[in-house]
Amino acid sequence: MQPTLTQVGGQPILILSEGTLRNRGRDAQKNNIGAAKAIADAIRTTLGPKGMDKMLVDSLGDIVITNDGATILDEMQIEHPAAKMMVEVAKTQDRDVGDGTTTAVVLAGELLKKAEELLEQEVHPTVITKGFLLAKNKALETIEKISQPISIKDEALLKKIATTAMTGKAAERASDELSAIMVKAAQRVAETKDGKVIVDVDNVKIEKKAAGSMTDTILIEGILIDKEVVHSAMPKRVEKAQIALLEGALELKELEGDAKINIDSPEKMQAFLDQEERMLKDMVARVKESGAKVVLCQKGIDDTAQHYLAKNGVLAARRVKKSDMEALAKATGATIVSAIKDLTKNDLGYAGIVEERKVAGESMIFVEQCKDPKAVTVLVRGGSEHVVDEVERAVEDAIKGIAAAIELGKIVAGGGATEIELAKELRKYADSFKGREQLAILAFAAAMEVIPRSLAENAGLDPIDKIAALRAAHDRGEKAASLDVFTGTVTDAYKAGVIEPSKIKLQAIKSASEVAEMILRIDDVINSGKSEAPVGPPGGMPGMGHDY
Repeated sequence: MQPTLTQVGGQPILILSEGTLRNRGRDAQKNNIGAAKAIADAIRTTLGPKGMDKMLVDSLGDIVITNDGATILDEMQIEHPAAKMMVEVAKTQDRDVGDGTTTAVVLAGELLKKAEELLEQEVHPTVITKGFLLAKNKALETIEKISQPISIKDEALLKKIATTAMTGKAAERASDELSAIMVKAAQRVAETKDGKVIVDVDNVKIEKKAAGSMTDTILIEGILIDKEVVHSAMPKRVEKAQIALLEGALELKELEGDAKINIDSPEKMQAFLDQEERMLKDMVARVKESGAKVVLCQKGIDDTAQHYLAKNGVLAARRVKKSDMEALAKATGATIVSAIKDLTKNDLGYAGIVEERKVAGESMIFVEQCKDPKAVTVLVRGGSEHVVDEVERAVEDAIKGIAAAIELGKIVAGGGATEIELAKELRKYADSFKGREQLAILAFAAAMEVIPRSLAENAGLDPIDKIAALRAAHDRGEKAASLDVFTGTVTDAYKAGVIEPSKIKLQAIKSASEVAEMILRIDDVINSGKSEAPVGPPGGMPGMGHDY
């Protein structure tokens, strides 16, 4: 590395502090591109139905087994700044769309690999980024053209989207059952706003319990609360339940600050206790007056109040999470009441059954058979904790995929079909340019083919033969021609049921190209952290442990 010194009148002047590390020019670019490619290569083998899993072991020995790109990168302890930018791509994709995280990262890595080849041919980074920008816009435009419409009523297509999202994960063996559950969940919580159908995935609560098989996963048309009934004398099952949701506590307020109550005789003590009991009785009387048979409280319920609620045949639970309370309000139609004194029968919600049941040895409260629930619960089951965790990730991808498809109302062919079609269109587009941008657009087109190539490699197929066969099919006008990794043949993705939301592809291309452009524009990396190299003696010569 070059010493970071400047000469003024023959006198060297220090610009950066002692211990600063600096990489410049081609070294900086090569270093950043190498780190980004390493991240892409690490998760590339997880892509597709035949992708492999990763076992991640943390410092405590806890294990995560997954092939979900976002989870893998989140669990890895990544330090390199350029590599962290790749992790952000996966996080953005996961947050915005839910699926396609591996695609986005692998695509970004391949774009940088192709860019590196152009840099070696002395093509300037600015020219490459300009070409990538043009290619990205053309690719997004092409996706819009080849997309097909879908709506919330297209149940068969939505199931295929859910199945595609789960294929290659542990949940694949039960994908038929799980995809039907996730489509039903999406249809239950779908709402129409300004003429558009919206599926808020936060309204599909996912609870997991390791017991039984993944085919035992069920949809609860209501909310499952990981709580138990607070008093043994309370009913464990209430039918046609009128439900009160309380934000405040069913207990008396404690004195604030240094306030004290002086009681100087047993009679006053008894009067004080009697008054406390009357106040708690009044609270319970308010519940009874409202007609509520189930009380779910976000805060505490006093022991005395529990006793009187039990005497009145009310089922109650306390310390219910705020997110669960909000979900319960959407499912039952109840209004969350801040204080018990404000509770009226108009604030109550309804559920066909509220019941405490044992699930995997733990008591949970099922609030189900709601009239028109806008929040539902999927209870995920599996043979072990690791299986349940991976099934949870799979069903999350499925519901997010369904939501993304409905949000834009557009779908595209999966199995590498979209990427091959984009590569074909981008090659045609490149012919309209005479400058060096043409090289960058062609590089972008070639990078698109990393997805079908990875699908073929992960399935143990010859990638060269399969890419050639796919190109030939697309040249014949077969826009949905995709790779069937199970048979090794070229097939129509729509007929094979390999379908993805357009939003996944749009976001993956946006994220991948933007991070590639950002990394390419960096030609100087200045690390102001102290060097870990051994420090030389005081007044030592430059190069002995320091980089000035």
